[in-house]
Amino acid sequence: MRKILLMCCFLLGVTAFCRAQGGGGMRRSPADQAGALQTQLNLSDDQKAKIVTILTAQSAKRDSIRTAANGDRDAMMQGMMPLMKDTNAKIRAILTPDQATAYDKIMQERMDRMKQGGGGGGN
Repeated sequence: MRKILLMCCFLLGVTAFCRAQGGGGMRRSPADQAGALQTQLNLSDDQKAKIVTILTAQSAKRDSIRTAANGDRDAMMQGMMPLMKDTNAKIRAILTPDQATAYDKIMQERMDRMKQGGGGGGN
């Protein structure tokens, strides 16, 4: 009995640790995403507010694309790619040239992780 209880506690602890590390599969809010970019790119508060607006609009569009695709992965990808390109272009327009270069690097690293099956990392 003690072994079973100990094993359950161990599994619960591992699950909690994975969720704390971002492995829970939950999407971050637009404000959280912009906050991460603010830290990574040293954004001003004005830039962050504009990016939150862009990411909020993207989130609503992404949800509608996901709903319209009704589980069809190809249809979802068809809708998501133009949305991602448009969002990235809008964000880049807000950034300084140095920030835009760093943003491009972050996006490239994210795409590389996704191609390797490691997910987007949420950053």
